[in-house]
Amino acid sequence: MSLKKYHDKRNFKSTAEPKGGKSSNSKLAFVVQRHDASHLHFDFRLEMDGVLKSWAVPKGPSLNPTDKRLAMEVEDHPYDYKDFQGEIPEGNYGAGYVYLWDKGTYELLDEDHKPINEWKSGSIKIVMHGKKLKGEFALVRLKTGEKNAWLLIKHKDKYATEKEYHIDDFTPKTVLAKDKERGSSARKPKKAAVKKAAAPKKAATSKTPAKKAAAATKATAEPVKKKPSPKRPESKMKAHYKPMLTTLVAQAFDDNEWIFERKWDGYRAIASLEDGKVKLYSRNNISFIPAFQKVADSVEKIPHNVVLDGEIVVMGKNGKTDFQSLQQYKKTQKGNIRYVVFDLLYLDGHALTHMPLLDRKALLLDLVQKMNDPVITFSEHVVGKGNTLFKKAVSKQWEGIIAKKSDSNYSEGIRSQQWLKIKHHNQQEAIIGGYTSPRGSRSKFGALLLGTFKGKDLHFIGHCGGGFNESLLKEVFTLMQPYKRDTSPFMEKVPMNGPTVWLDPKLVCEVKFAEITSGGILRQPIFLGMRHDKKAKEVVLEKPKTVDMKKANKDAIKVGNKNVPVTNTDKIYWPKEKITKGELIDYYTQMADYIVPHLKGRPLSLHRFPNGIAQPGFYQKDVEVEQMPSFVKTVEIYSSSTEKNIDYIVCDNAATLVFMANLGCIEMNPWLSSANKLDNPNFCVLDLDPGKINFSAVVETALAIKEILDGLKVKAFVKTSGSTGLHIFIPIGNTYSYDTSRLFAKYVAQMANEQLPKTTSITRSVATRTKKVYIDFLQNSRGQTVASIYSARPKPGATVSMPLDWKDVNEKLRITDYDIHNVPALIAKSGDSWKEMLKVKNNLLQVIKSIEQME
Repeated sequence: MSLKKYHDKRNFKSTAEPKGGKSSNSKLAFVVQRHDASHLHFDFRLEMDGVLKSWAVPKGPSLNPTDKRLAMEVEDHPYDYKDFQGEIPEGNYGAGYVYLWDKGTYELLDEDHKPINEWKSGSIKIVMHGKKLKGEFALVRLKTGEKNAWLLIKHKDKYATEKEYHIDDFTPKTVLAKDKERGSSARKPKKAAVKKAAAPKKAATSKTPAKKAAAATKATAEPVKKKPSPKRPESKMKAHYKPMLTTLVAQAFDDNEWIFERKWDGYRAIASLEDGKVKLYSRNNISFIPAFQKVADSVEKIPHNVVLDGEIVVMGKNGKTDFQSLQQYKKTQKGNIRYVVFDLLYLDGHALTHMPLLDRKALLLDLVQKMNDPVITFSEHVVGKGNTLFKKAVSKQWEGIIAKKSDSNYSEGIRSQQWLKIKHHNQQEAIIGGYTSPRGSRSKFGALLLGTFKGKDLHFIGHCGGGFNESLLKEVFTLMQPYKRDTSPFMEKVPMNGPTVWLDPKLVCEVKFAEITSGGILRQPIFLGMRHDKKAKEVVLEKPKTVDMKKANKDAIKVGNKNVPVTNTDKIYWPKEKITKGELIDYYTQMADYIVPHLKGRPLSLHRFPNGIAQPGFYQKDVEVEQMPSFVKTVEIYSSSTEKNIDYIVCDNAATLVFMANLGCIEMNPWLSSANKLDNPNFCVLDLDPGKINFSAVVETALAIKEILDGLKVKAFVKTSGSTGLHIFIPIGNTYSYDTSRLFAKYVAQMANEQLPKTTSITRSVATRTKKVYIDFLQNSRGQTVASIYSARPKPGATVSMPLDWKDVNEKLRITDYDIHNVPALIAKSGDSWKEMLKVKNNLLQVIKSIEQME
């Protein structure tokens, strides 16, 4: 480890700080030094490879496990620095007073690991033996934000406390008195001022992370000089920020780990100010300044470089927002315009997105209060009492409420389960795909024909004729005229209520409605307004998700009676759709009862995508048995190719399924045979894999194969592959060999190929089947795997390998019809079409005899 950076920053002729030193102790040392420099902070140092790895902790360590202390890694310090205490003279780097707050020894929680390796991995777990700091701690490098940003966290053990922890309560009064004598930054101000990204003071009676800031309306930020410490370099403001998105859930809840805000009915807007230049834009980076210059003027008055997130609204009577007045504001400039801000992403050279939400809101509140501008207002919140706030939302006729995990980071562009929305009114963004002619005295048009996208297809969701006055009819009619077309943009045949004009699916509006029918049609939709801030392709039918709020951002979730470790649930796995790892885990948790029976007892090859589908995945067969949780079953199988035994995972329970999903296993790939009879497959499989040919050819091939099998009195089941084709499964028990299974599959494939020679192929060579459907029968071999039913696939749209009724194999079938978001609801409604599949066992010997007789 090099001390070059340390030496380069110091003049040892004018500072008493040590130059070096070596340990003569077999035990590893730690030290915590209270450093009153340009701003007060605590230096946390761990001995590793002959030096002290060092972190600047602005708020100091805590013994309360709910405190996640930001720790900025700085340059390595020499070993002898562990004993340094005293004054660093003015003019020197880090000038100020250093007090040796605590020291002692530490060891790794896992004694088989090496400290430097854990540091490289970004996760250091230790047991500390100090006078003040005792027990288990973790240092975890943040995945987002600045590269040197870590969190210092106390583990729950006998040394931990649930009480609020103030580090200076454990600092000698003589040291605090010296602070006052020096007039240092450690003194508490009479009035707080926002100068940089400091964390908020704690409320006196707080216990949980959310209560620590209690109401952010009472929290303030520590005053520091505007110029940041040399130890924490400034971050550059990004040119464009994508807002963090919410997930719709069905009902409100109470939880002290969450805060709850009003859901504002307006335009979501990001505002930035850098060196006097203002930007104000929508989530799609469309400038709002032409329409809302008054908001931009107020942002320009902020005495800091900032990035804000909030909602532009027009406030009506009794505190209600008026969305239609907001739409008219650009023309009229009339209305009580407000920019209601609820998050602070950047402040004076510091990216704040990695900070806990309540810390960001406390800084934001201080900024807004000092602005005292009537246009920029702060979105207040309550802690823990979601049901109470939702009742208020109903009585006040608000749009709904927002629930946010109190310690959540700001995940740009992600629809996170740490931010949830609960609506009072059912509302839906919709595409205008056409309109009907007016009737009677009505002018311009009768009703709008609405739709939402599913993949690339526009699906009809209903007619909307309510909510219009004469002025609005004229305005919307004028907007629609440039988009007229001759044909319907909808996938389905639309019920016609009279002459209809079709439109290109470009215009987005918002409606409220009574309910969604089982067929996906909105009942009693009422027009609310146009949504020029939304992209048409992003408009999908929004249905409430089942979310266990207590699972969000936890180290483990309860699956049955098992605790399953989960990590990085906000990591994006499908970048285009912004679908996270957490959503994949939620899907498998919901679907476990349907998937596990088809995985039980069968070895699995793990296809892992730990960084999502945009990055290369990898296959893993052999697992470290000793590292598996107790609920994970494995089976040892000899591999002739590697000439060694391989330990495969066997998924016999829901906890194992979720465990694999947490490893990044997007799809589940079981063998065709069970571990107790490896050479005898449970299924014979035909994989229909299309080249550059229309999907209708796949459907035609599948139906031809079904006809062949029906003639042989063989019962078969079909599912989408979740990728491009279809899989046909023929249950055969575990009675026959793979050779027998493969010969039968080959016979069926040849018969289908003879019937459809122009559109099918059984030749493996890709060059000879580029415009044909390849009927793959060679999968029927020992060790080969096929994606399980209900398995998610690492493909765009988070598609699922969906079991089908044969009647669903028709010209309307699309692979994209089934994804991790809609499959649970479809199964809950219509049931599992493969429910009886595991009970079926075709008699291949009898079938083969009948074939021989026919020949």
